[in-house]
Amino acid sequence: MKTLQIKRVYEAYSSSDGYRILVDRLWPRGIKKENAHVDLWLKDISPSTELRTWFNHEVDKWNDFCTKYLNEIANNPTASKELLEALKSSDTITLVYGAKDELHNQAVVIKNWIESQKY
Repeated sequence: MKTLQIKRVYEAYSSSDGYRILVDRLWPRGIKKENAHVDLWLKDISPSTELRTWFNHEVDKWNDFCTKYLNEIANNPTASKELLEALKSSDTITLVYGAKDELHNQAVVIKNWIESQKY
């Protein structure tokens, strides 16, 4: 059974994280690449700059953000295929992200999307 989890990139690395995939378009501020313990950086699966800017982490836009972001994923078969392929790398996958809000961020949407794909 595969384990899929999400974690802020600013949280301490743990060997239980397994294969770590950064799902942010921009590298997180203040984190050195060697300290992030990222195995794969999938910029192209992250929300477009336009969508990210529009959302601006405003919780009242969350449902619309999810809908728009899932549409972006559906229209980006190269990135979604790359993500699904990366899931084969380990029995434990951790999607890492930089946002402060742990409930309303792209990693939450991606995790739900992956689970809907029955990976």
